[in-house]
Amino acid sequence: MKKRSLSRSASLLLCAAAHACFAAETTPVSISAAPAPTPPPATPTPAAPVPTLTNVPYGAHERQVLDFYQAKSDKPTPLLFFIHGGGWVTGDKKSPSGLKECLAAGISVVSINYRYSWQAQLEGVNPPVEGPLRDAARALQFVRSKAAEWNIDKKRIGASGGSAGACSSLWLAFHDDMAVPQSPDPVARESTRLHCAAVLVAQTSLDPLELKEWTPNSRYGGHAFGFMDPQNLKTRDTRFAEFLEHREELLPWIKEYSPIGLVTSDDPPVYLLYNTPPAIGQVEKDPTHTANYGVKLQEKCESAKVRCELVYPGAPDVKHAGITAYLIEELKK
Repeated sequence: MKKRSLSRSASLLLCAAAHACFAAETTPVSISAAPAPTPPPATPTPAAPVPTLTNVPYGAHERQVLDFYQAKSDKPTPLLFFIHGGGWVTGDKKSPSGLKECLAAGISVVSINYRYSWQAQLEGVNPPVEGPLRDAARALQFVRSKAAEWNIDKKRIGASGGSAGACSSLWLAFHDDMAVPQSPDPVARESTRLHCAAVLVAQTSLDPLELKEWTPNSRYGGHAFGFMDPQNLKTRDTRFAEFLEHREELLPWIKEYSPIGLVTSDDPPVYLLYNTPPAIGQVEKDPTHTANYGVKLQEKCESAKVRCELVYPGAPDVKHAGITAYLIEELKK
């Protein structure tokens, strides 16, 4: 396929809904003129797809539930495994991105909830980020355990999400398989590996030193390791300096939960979409969602010979204009 660059205008079109504009020429009308015709009724907006199964539990916690949308097919379908964003402290599984398009393409969809990091922190999970990430892995294993019942192809599962959901998706993509083949629990025997991942504004590292080098005004990530008040979500990004001060003692955890530190040559392809161009080493308006994360992950993937398509306004070598297009192509190959 011929390579092309994604212009800024084209990128903006990707992020906004199209609007139709109509103009009418007005002319004088006498008092005896016939009344204007009644405009036709507006076309109703199609209803959003309804889950085939809602709030299916994959664990005991109230947040360990998922929705399943089954695509019509006589043979096992690929699956979009969607993880919502919200910094691991808010958000919900409703309205997964790309739902209608994937179902129309014969791809089933699962959208999950998971324990927030502050809930895990209150439960004594250490580090708190283990809660949402391990929940995502367990949900993926649970879905695979339902493959025959739900008509899913276990080998063609792609993850997606935005922000923290994107980080979780990449963590699954690059992590070694967490299956325990000899486990008495049949769900735990299932694989956690993915066919691909396609994500929006992903945080690719939780290393505060790396983040300061890439983006000097970085502030995100400390809450993943307990640097926030779990009773006050507004404290999430207020203790970055303390997080950086304790980096050395946290390094084993940072390496375990940062997607960029897990990349190896046997990993699946990934697609990274950001809303603004990168600016390595510069202060960013939104340091938590900067394309600097993507630049550094792409460098790591290229060194490991893992396919990584990075898209932002003005990016070179763009092959897919959006996440859903990428997922459909990869999952339907």
